[in-house]
Amino acid sequence: MIRPLSERDDAHALIARETERVRAGSGRLVLLRGATGTGRTAVLEAAAEHAEARGLRVLRVHCSPHDSAVPFSAVRACLSRAPEFADPAPAADGTDERDTAARLWRLLRSYAAESPVMVTVDDVHLADSASRRWLVEAARRVGRLPVLLVVTERSQYDVEPGPPGLTHALPPSLVRTHTLAPLGDDAAAALLRDALPAAGAAWTEACVRAGAGSPLLLRALLDDLGGTPPRHQPQPVPDTCAALYPGAYPAAVSWWLENAGPATAEVARALATLEQAWPTGASGGTGGPRAPGAAGWGATAIPSGTTTPSGTGTGILTGTGAGAGAGAGVGTGTGLGTGLGTGLGTGLGTDGIDPAAVIAEATGTDPARVTGWLTAMTRLGLLRPDAAGQPRYAHPLLRDAVLTGWPTERRERAHRRAAEAMLHRGGRVEAVARHLVRTPAVGLPWALRVLRDAVTVAVDESRPGDAVAYLRRALDEPLPDDLRQRMLTELGSLEYVADDAPSAIARLGEALHLPATPRDRVRTALALSTALAGRGEVGTAVGVLRRTEAHLTGDPGLTRTVRTAAVLLADHDQAQRQEAYRRLGETAARTPELVGTAGQALLVRFEATAGLIPAEQAMTRVRALLAEPGDPLSEPFLLGTAAAVAQWADRLDEAERLVERGLAGQHLTSLHPMRHALLNTRADIAAARGDHRVLLAHLTDAGVRRTPWARSAPFNTDAHALLALVHTGRLEEARRFAAGFDLRQAPDSWELNRFLYARGALRAATGDPAGALHDFLECGRRQSAREVLSPVVTPWRTAVAECRLALGATEEALVLAEEELRLARVWNTPRVVGRALRVLGTATGGRRGLDLTEEAVRVLREAPAGTDLELIEALIARGRQLIDAGERARARDCLREAAERAEHRGAVRLRCLARQALHEGGARRVGTARTGSDALTGSERRIAELAADGRTNAEIADLLHLARRTVETHLTSAYRKLHIRRRGELPTALHPSPHD
Repeated sequence: MIRPLSERDDAHALIARETERVRAGSGRLVLLRGATGTGRTAVLEAAAEHAEARGLRVLRVHCSPHDSAVPFSAVRACLSRAPEFADPAPAADGTDERDTAARLWRLLRSYAAESPVMVTVDDVHLADSASRRWLVEAARRVGRLPVLLVVTERSQYDVEPGPPGLTHALPPSLVRTHTLAPLGDDAAAALLRDALPAAGAAWTEACVRAGAGSPLLLRALLDDLGGTPPRHQPQPVPDTCAALYPGAYPAAVSWWLENAGPATAEVARALATLEQAWPTGASGGTGGPRAPGAAGWGATAIPSGTTTPSGTGTGILTGTGAGAGAGAGVGTGTGLGTGLGTGLGTGLGTDGIDPAAVIAEATGTDPARVTGWLTAMTRLGLLRPDAAGQPRYAHPLLRDAVLTGWPTERRERAHRRAAEAMLHRGGRVEAVARHLVRTPAVGLPWALRVLRDAVTVAVDESRPGDAVAYLRRALDEPLPDDLRQRMLTELGSLEYVADDAPSAIARLGEALHLPATPRDRVRTALALSTALAGRGEVGTAVGVLRRTEAHLTGDPGLTRTVRTAAVLLADHDQAQRQEAYRRLGETAARTPELVGTAGQALLVRFEATAGLIPAEQAMTRVRALLAEPGDPLSEPFLLGTAAAVAQWADRLDEAERLVERGLAGQHLTSLHPMRHALLNTRADIAAARGDHRVLLAHLTDAGVRRTPWARSAPFNTDAHALLALVHTGRLEEARRFAAGFDLRQAPDSWELNRFLYARGALRAATGDPAGALHDFLECGRRQSAREVLSPVVTPWRTAVAECRLALGATEEALVLAEEELRLARVWNTPRVVGRALRVLGTATGGRRGLDLTEEAVRVLREAPAGTDLELIEALIARGRQLIDAGERARARDCLREAAERAEHRGAVRLRCLARQALHEGGARRVGTARTGSDALTGSERRIAELAADGRTNAEIADLLHLARRTVETHLTSAYRKLHIRRRGELPTALHPSPHD
C-alpha cells in the first residue's frame, strides 16, 4: 500500500484502487485538488512509488510557469523520458497542433503496449494550454488502455478568479476527483510529535497554530526552529519572523502569496494590517482548536476530503470560475461553489465594523470577493475567529510573515486607508485611532479630532497607556503653540500615571517653556512639580513652583494656588517643610488674603500635627474655610487638607465625603499634587476603621495604582498594609513584605516615617522589642525634626514606652507615656487619649495603673463605632492588671469581651493575646473555635479574602501558585466553617459589622 501520510488515507486508497484497475487494462484520470501547501505533491510522489512497486512505468512532470509559452512543453517533458523513443518535438516544417498531439498520443500508446503506465502531472494549472487540451483529450481515450493519468491542481479561492479547471469539460464518468483538506489540529500535532517526540504540549500547540493546517508551513517552521524545541526552559514560538533563521517559514508564506496572485496578496496583507490595530485581551486571541474539516468564520460546514465521481464534488474550497451565489468558490477548476459563503454573516467585531467591508474599501476590491476569501481562508486554517467573531491569522507569526517584505510606506498607506474606511463607515473612534497611530501625520482636521476623542474614551475607561499612544500620535499633527502646550501637559500627566515618569517630566518641562495662558502655565507647573516630587526631587519641584509664581502678575488666585502646592509638596522633605510653613505663616500673619482658604487649611493641619490645637477647634476652622468660595484650581488642596484633619478628629464619615469630593475633581489628564494625598487619607480612614480587607487589597489588587516612586521608597499604603498583616496574624508574610524595601535608599519623607512605625509594630509582635525600639525611636526622631509632635499622626512615644517596659526600663517608659498623654489631651479625641491612658496605666501599675486603664476603657467606649481596635487593647491591658490584682473574675469579663471584639474585627493577633491572658487568668475553655471566621486556617482565610475581593478560583490559583483543586478545597472548608453557601456572602462572613 501507499506509505500513509497524515489525513491522506482516502486519497491513497483512491489512487491504489485506480492503480489496480489500470493493471487490469482500464485507464482513468484522477484529479488531486487542494490549496497551496496542502501536500498535493507529497501525495503524488507516494502514488508514484506505489505504482512502481506494483509494476507500472511512471512518467513524471512538474509544470512550471516558465514553460507555459511553449506548446506541449509539459507533455513532451513527461513522455520523452525513455531514451528508446525518439524526440517527440514538433517538426521543423511547422506541423500544426493536431499533428503534434497525434504524435504524442502514439508515443503514449507505445508505452502502454510495453506495460501499464502511470503519468503524473504536478501543478497542471501551470501547464501550457496545448498540454492541458491534450490531457483532457487523453482522459477521453484512456478508458481502454492501461494508462492512469494522475494530475494535481491548485484549487483555492483567490480574489481574482482563475481560469476554468482542467476537468470542467469532462463528463463525471471519466474523472475521479479528490480534494485535499488542510490538516486538522490533531493530525498536525501528531506530525510534530513524530518529528520531535520530546516537544511539550504548549510548544506543539503554538506550532500547530503557526502551521495553519499546512504541511508546507509546518515543515518550514520546523526547519527554522532548528528541529529541536527548547527542553529545559520552554520558550513560546516567536511572534515575529525576525526571530527565525534561516527564514524558511516566511519564504513559504511568501510563496503562498505569490501563487495566490497580487490581488489576493493585497487583501491578505490588508487583513494583517487591520489585525495589527485590533484590540487585544478577551477578543485578542484566536479561537479554539479547529477540528478536521470544521467550518470556520461564518461558514457552513462541508465535509472535507470528500471523493466524488466528477468535478462537482463537495470537497473543501472547490469552486467554479463563475460559481453561483455571492459565496460561490472560485478556484482553478470545476467544483461545487455553493455553501462556502452562504452561511457567512456580517462578521462584526469589537469595533462594530464588518472587516470584509473595510478591507474591500481599503484595497478597492469587490466586498463579496473579500467575504468569500475570508471564509475560504478560515476553512483552510490560515484564519481563526476570535472571541468577538473577527477573523484573525491563526498565529501572530503567520500574520508577521504575511507582512514580511512589505515596505513600511505600503503598511502606513494601508493603515491610513483603513482609518478612512472605518471613519466613513461610522466606526468607533478608537478603532479609527488605532490605525492612525501607525501612520505619519495626515495633516487634516479629522485626524486630530479622532485622536483627541480616542484619548477621552481611553481616559474615561482608565486606560492611560492607550491614551498616551493616541496623544503622542496627535502631537505629530500640525498644531498651534497653545494647543500643543495643553496637549503636552495632558500627555505628561498620562505618562506619569502610566508609570513612565522620565518621559512625563520631559514632556511637562517642554510644555512649561511654550507660550500659554497663566492658568495653563500653572496647570503645567503643578503637574511637573508633582512628577518631580514623586521621584523624590522635592527641592526641584518647589523650585519649579516658585519660578512659576514669579511670572504670575495680576492674578492672586493663581498665586495662592502655586504657593499652596509648594507647601504641600515640601511636606515630603524635612528642610523644605520647615521653610515652606515658615513662609506661609509669615504671609498669613501679614496679609491673610494672600494665603487663601487652602493655605489657611494647611496652617490648621500644621498646628494640629504640632500639638497646638484641639480637634474641635481644628474642625471648626476647616468647616468655616470649606464654606467660603474658592477657586476650582485650588479646591482640591482645601478638600484634601480638610479630609486629613477630619480623619485625625475621628470624623470618619465626614472625612470620607471630603475625599470623594476631592477625587471626583481629579482627572488622569491633570496631574495634581493633592491626588496622592487624597488617596493616602482614604487609606488612613480604612485603617482607623480597622478595615483590613481594604488595606490588604493593596498587596494583591493589580487595579490599585501606585505612584511611580522608586520601589525602595515605601508609601503610606504600604505602612497600613504591613500593620494589617500584623493585626491579622500573618506575621511571616509581613516579614517578607517589609524585607522588600531597602530603606537606606528611600528618600526622606513622612511616608517613610509611617513605614518605620509599622515595621516597629511588626518587630514588637514577633518578639523583637530591641529592634522595634530602634524603629520607633527613629520614627520619633524624624517626626520631631519635622515639628510633628501630636500622637494623632504616629503615636511613637507610647510604642517606645511599651518596648521600654518589655526591656525592663520602667522609668523611661513612664516619662514617654506621660508626655504622650499630655499631647493627646491637647488634641482630645477618645482614641488618642485612650491609647495614652492605656500605656501609662500599664507602665504605672498598681492601683493607680488600674484606675488609668479603667479610664482608658471608659474613654474608648465613647469613640466612633467601628474604631474599636484601641478599645480591644485597653480591655486586654485592664484584664491583665486585674489578674495581677487578684480580681480574676472581673479580668475574665474584660478579656472575653476583648476576644469577642477581636474576633468580630478579624484582629487575629489581638484575639490571640486576649486568649493567652484568659488562659493565664484561669479560664477553663479558651480553645480554638470550630466554626466562624476564627476557625479558618491561615490558608483558608487568605483564599477566602481573595475570593471575597471578587477573584476567580483560577486567578487565586495563579496568584498563590496553587492547584485550582486546592483552592476549591480550601473554599469549601471555609464555606462550611462560616455557615454560608454563596461566594457573595464571604465579605460579610469574614468581616461582620460590629453591630451584627
